[in-house]
Amino acid sequence: MTGFVSDAFRLELRDNLGGGASRALRRTSMTPGVIYGAGKENTHVSVDPRDIMAGLNTTGFYARLYELNVGKTKERVLVREVQMHPVTDRPIHIDFLRVSKGAKIHVNIPVHFINEDKCPAVKQGGMLNIVLHSLEVTCSVDAIPEEILVDLSGLEMGDSIHTADLTIPNNAVATHPERDITIATLVAPSSVKSEGTDEEAAASQATPNAAEAGKAAGK
Repeated sequence: MTGFVSDAFRLELRDNLGGGASRALRRTSMTPGVIYGAGKENTHVSVDPRDIMAGLNTTGFYARLYELNVGKTKERVLVREVQMHPVTDRPIHIDFLRVSKGAKIHVNIPVHFINEDKCPAVKQGGMLNIVLHSLEVTCSVDAIPEEILVDLSGLEMGDSIHTADLTIPNNAVATHPERDITIATLVAPSSVKSEGTDEEAAASQATPNAAEAGKAAGK
């Protein structure tokens, strides 16, 4: 991914800080946020929560480079964290990481699977069990990969895909190459069904039905 996304967030500079000021800001339907990093002082902002929610509903939200209009200056940032309200599920705070041109960063890149129609295991009725939907990579901020593609062509039942098998674009590398993590496995549907049946059987043995419980209580 090259370049950056502009005008993704409507925001304003924020002078009043602290918990009370943040709560008051949220009552105006704005979300407090902070821009930090690159050896500069933190910049406090208020952000339109609709822009945050729109971003969260898109793939690669945390792996995208944004240009923010902050007062009379422009900032190039990554979204580092969005805190959500536990009840309303609305954003209550957003952190932006300021980045410098050419800097190396750690970022999570979405993993996408292709060519299921050319996968022998899938043709035989097997299931793709996805373990990891994204992978943390180290890359240049000017060349963030948009996605990591996993080709399922030729994979047989029982095959597994690990991080060492991946081809990561844009000269990016896995941040933790020593951890050969399983990305996905191709499993037979019978084994999945068997696991589910065993779990149901164990649950039924552990929990008596209502009638049996009633009889036991009456003894």
